[in-house]
Amino acid sequence: MTPQLPTPTSVPRSGLGAEYLDVLKRRGAGPGELTEHVAADDLVTVAYRGRFLASPVFLSAEERARVAADLYEIHRLLTELPRRLFGGDVEAMARAVGMTDTQTDIVRRAATADAPLVPLARSDLYRGADGFKLLELNITSALGGFENAGINRAMLRHPALSEFVAERNLAYADTFGGIVRTLRAECARHMAPQGRRPVVALVDWPESFTSYEPRLKVMAALFDREGVDAVPCHVGQISENGDRLEVAGRAIDVVYRFFLVEEIAAPADAEAIEPLLRAFEEGRVGMFSRLDAELYGNKGALAMLSDDRNREAFSPEERACVDRFLPWTRHVRATATDAAGRELDLLPYAEEHQQDLILKPTLLHGGSGIVPGWTVGPEEWRTQLAAALDGPYVLQERIRPTPETFPADDGDGTQELYLNWGVFLTDPQVTGGDGYNGCLVRGSTDPEVGVVSMNGGARVACSFYETDEAAGQA
Repeated sequence: MTPQLPTPTSVPRSGLGAEYLDVLKRRGAGPGELTEHVAADDLVTVAYRGRFLASPVFLSAEERARVAADLYEIHRLLTELPRRLFGGDVEAMARAVGMTDTQTDIVRRAATADAPLVPLARSDLYRGADGFKLLELNITSALGGFENAGINRAMLRHPALSEFVAERNLAYADTFGGIVRTLRAECARHMAPQGRRPVVALVDWPESFTSYEPRLKVMAALFDREGVDAVPCHVGQISENGDRLEVAGRAIDVVYRFFLVEEIAAPADAEAIEPLLRAFEEGRVGMFSRLDAELYGNKGALAMLSDDRNREAFSPEERACVDRFLPWTRHVRATATDAAGRELDLLPYAEEHQQDLILKPTLLHGGSGIVPGWTVGPEEWRTQLAAALDGPYVLQERIRPTPETFPADDGDGTQELYLNWGVFLTDPQVTGGDGYNGCLVRGSTDPEVGVVSMNGGARVACSFYETDEAAGQA
């Protein structure tokens, strides 16, 4: 069942952040002491290398409910696009978003499973003047930020935050716990029988495994606490032994997929994952998440939702969610429509509105290949647009994030940061609540930042939210 939307169309921002800054000022708490326990936590510092913000962010109960409901609705619409726009033809949608023939065939085979995907995603949100806007929705199991609740737990060791959280009845979501429950729901028939711990292979791509292995070891440690044996590896380390897939001599119950469809670019790449895909098709192993997941989380799929040429495929309520939550996003084609639905020649329009647009490849992740129009000169912008025409690219409206106030790094006063809110989504029927499953925030001091990311020098913060009980007492 879709979570109940809050009735206001515009949810006012929480004042909890300002209240907490007042608490810190009265106590004279410096940034170093606020983050010292986080920096000492080995499971957290592996991922973020000590780059922590001195304060969490806070969401009111209404803000949390609104963003969770909007994300759940958008996730549902994205996974229904093959049926609504392509007559159920998954291959046609894969080609339309720019997947190669190899990737299209893999997605087709993966999507033959009877059950729909259990929702699991992480959004990239900016909060603009009129509320949160969804820049991307990463629908996959390969989600960075799964350790974020460790930041909450470590920061709560400082009395300023622990007392503030207790007094205002705040809470945080156990993101990794929600992921584990989603995995168990998605792969229920493959989990080990009672009395044996299931074996989950945390499978990356060979090229990225070298740098990502330490983080997968953190995940393995977290899985151990959940009663699951997890083995970090890459696709080349998995072998077949009769009907079984094995890693390090152990039979695998579930493949937890950290490699992405974008990495399967050529037939040789497809051969590398063929044993895994075949075992999944034959029901011999669970795969989390299925290889068609990135079809729905593709930036090109968001463009299909945003494009008003497709509006008749959606109800008035669905269109209202899209209009409220998605920025204008279009495939890079010769013609498109503007926000009012008027037909236009796209390239001249994009040149005229260069300062307000960002060019994105549909398949790459982590900010790769993205060109913010306001960061390059007119000639380079024209060159990039020409190269992207009719290719796997989208143009998206620039969202200017509203600055958020944090303690200054030197402990003297405050500073303004521009945030990417990485809100996690799960299925309320699996994890309870409204589907909100925590949030990892990345912050930059640059008001003209194109992509707020760790690679771009951002630092991270955890989040707390106001419980429904606290909201009722306000």
